Amino acid sequence: MGKKKRRGKSYAKRVADINQIYDSYVKTGLSNREIWRRYIWPQYGISERTFYNLLKASGNPLVEDRSVLSAEGFLFPELLFPEDEVRDPSYFRVRS
Repeated sequence: MGKKKRRGKSYAKRVADINQIYDSYVKTGLSNREIWRRYIWPQYGISERTFYNLLKASGNPLVEDRSVLSAEGFLFPELLFPEDEVRDPSYFRVRS
């Protein structure tokens, strides 16, 4: 009987981010090792084996997908998904 590890939201976000990077570069024809060496290791500092374990973890239902990752529990939830940000165009206008 194996003990289940508790995984937090930061782990789920890291898995989702690494899988997003992997998905974007695998289509260009780069090998997995090259994707890890150029894009994953400099940003996350994880070993190649950990990289493969995180790719495998994305299929695990216990690890949330980035699309359903909630902002609850994050200090600055608006920074979690900056692509969803909507800016008011009148914010930078000079007011007299």
